[in-house]
Amino acid sequence: MSDEVEWWEYDTAAEMAAAVAGDIGFIIESAIDARGAAVIALAGGKTPIPIYEKLSSAKLDWRRVTIVPGDERIVPLGDALSNVTALAKYFLPKGARVIPVVPNAIADYKSAGRSADALMQDLHWPLDLCLLGVGRDGHAASIFPGPDFDEAVNGPKERRALGVMPDPLPSEAPVARVTLSLAAITSARALVIAVTGDEKRAVIETAIRQGPASSLPVGRVLAGTELPVDIHWAPA
Repeated sequence: MSDEVEWWEYDTAAEMAAAVAGDIGFIIESAIDARGAAVIALAGGKTPIPIYEKLSSAKLDWRRVTIVPGDERIVPLGDALSNVTALAKYFLPKGARVIPVVPNAIADYKSAGRSADALMQDLHWPLDLCLLGVGRDGHAASIFPGPDFDEAVNGPKERRALGVMPDPLPSEAPVARVTLSLAAITSARALVIAVTGDEKRAVIETAIRQGPASSLPVGRVLAGTELPVDIHWAPA
């Protein structure tokens, strides 16, 4: 378990977005100063969109930044459900490298996972940052409760990504996914969680109380991370 989980609370989601964007910008600058490049994983979904709107206006050397989605829905590029399509909208025009980890909507989600893992292996590891959201069921990235949960949290440490089939499928995006593995997430140099609403806060607090044996995916993430974790929260 991380020795330190620090909560940052805001009055509004807009305040949270500005603060998290500032933190990510600092992490990117520090990585570029240290080794000339930054490799970061960013969350999908709607919650972080205001963060990306703020972050994309930051004056950074975006040409030295590589961005991967922390998870991706197995859908064609350009689909409304595609996380990398949303990230590309904000960061490709800035000159960042945004990597589609599911370049084709492969029918077999396990094959899609192996393809994504091969792409990920070519990046510089560990990640400089992994930004996560958390679902009401406790999922983080696309590590969901379901048949692929054990493989995602207990698979080989060198595996960066894998295909997963959430069970039950989330109603807002009822498709198979590719996700960073627990080992890839918890090895990141910085781990930041950004959530809104009382329900998700309660889920994270439960996960922290449960500790390393947590049945919640976010609990396993927090238990497997040795560095301090910043959790940013605002009302929904």
